[in-house]
Amino acid sequence: MPQMTEPQWRAFLSAGTRTGKLATTRADGSPHVAPVWFLLDGDDLVLNTGADTVKGRNLARDGRAMLCVDDDRPPFDFVLVRGKATLSEDLAEVRHWAARIAARYMGEDRAEEYGARNGVPGELLVRIRIQKVTAVGAVAD
Repeated sequence: MPQMTEPQWRAFLSAGTRTGKLATTRADGSPHVAPVWFLLDGDDLVLNTGADTVKGRNLARDGRAMLCVDDDRPPFDFVLVRGKATLSEDLAEVRHWAARIAARYMGEDRAEEYGARNGVPGELLVRIRIQKVTAVGAVAD
């Protein structure tokens, strides 16, 4: 199982419309995993969530997070990213990133629509600073 280089895992995270599976920790220590749309921005993963969602509450209490992104087609690849999240409620920032994220997943023509929908009070911008990456390509080869 060959390890991906940094340029390879960055390209993998940015390709297409793969969703990430975001893992956070509940107050009782149990895990929580939820699918998310995200973007890679330098050394950060950027996503939106509601402040009152399980993941939003978990990240506000304990910013540790892990994201898994995979390709479920042979020969199978995956990237695991561990990091520390910071949260912002700045509406201009939340809306800007909500639109950029939507452009990736819904297309440029719907980006502003989703930015307006997701850039509202109660929504958070989450930046996960990348601390560790495990990236493996061609698992089945």
